[in-house]
Amino acid sequence: MNYFNHGWGMGFGWLVPLLIIGLIFYFLQDKKKEKSSAQEILDKRYASGGISKEEYEEKSRSLREHE
Repeated sequence: MNYFNHGWGMGFGWLVPLLIIGLIFYFLQDKKKEKSSAQEILDKRYASGGISKEEYEEKSRSLREHE
């Protein structure tokens, strides 16, 4: 009787659970990456020169009122 592998096959049985755990962590982190708030987007547009100071202040005020 050969009890050395215990049904795991060639000693690589630990690889499957490790891959599954790795994939779970990968997909959970991916959802957290790209969540920018409206204020952050507005700040970036103003910093890059995409909108004027007046537009920035008006839109920022509007965002604060609708929170």
